[in-house]
Amino acid sequence: MSEPYQEILDGETCLRPAPGARHETICQRLHARVNASLAGNTVAQLLPPRSLVELARDRQVRPDLALITTASKKLWLAAEIVSSEDHRWDTVVKKAIYEEMNLPRLWMIDPRYDNVEIYHGSQHGLALKQILAGREVLGEPLLPAFQYAIAELFQK
Repeated sequence: MSEPYQEILDGETCLRPAPGARHETICQRLHARVNASLAGNTVAQLLPPRSLVELARDRQVRPDLALITTASKKLWLAAEIVSSEDHRWDTVVKKAIYEEMNLPRLWMIDPRYDNVEIYHGSQHGLALKQILAGREVLGEPLLPAFQYAIAELFQK
C-alpha cells in the first residue's frame, strides 16, 4: 500500500497524500515498460518510484518515474502522474521547477482525462510537444526500445 510522502518545493515542505490504487497501477505499468526498454542500456538508470531526487537544497522532488543519466546522475526524464486531490503541486509548482532546471523531458500523465502531455526542454523552457490519448503510442526517440499504447497504460 502507498504511503504519504514529503517533497521540498522552493523551500516549502509539502506533505503529499498516499497515491490511490489507479495511480499506483499506472505507475507500476509505466515502470515495468520503461525498465524493460532499458535492457542493455548503459546511458540511463531508472530509479524506484518516488525516489528522492535532490535538484537543489530547497528543491527535493519525488517523481513517479525518474530516469537519470548514468554519467552525471542528473535527472533526465521525470513522469508525474497527476492526482485529482492535489494536482496543483504536479501541474503548476513542480512543472515550473522542472522548467527552471531545464529538464530535458517531462511526461505529465493525467488519469482524470486518460492522456499524457509530453514536454521537451528547450532554451525557452518546457515546450509542449504532444498530448497523447486513446490509440496513440507513447514513445521517446532517445529510448528507442520504449513504446506504450496510451489505452493500455490507462486500461482499467
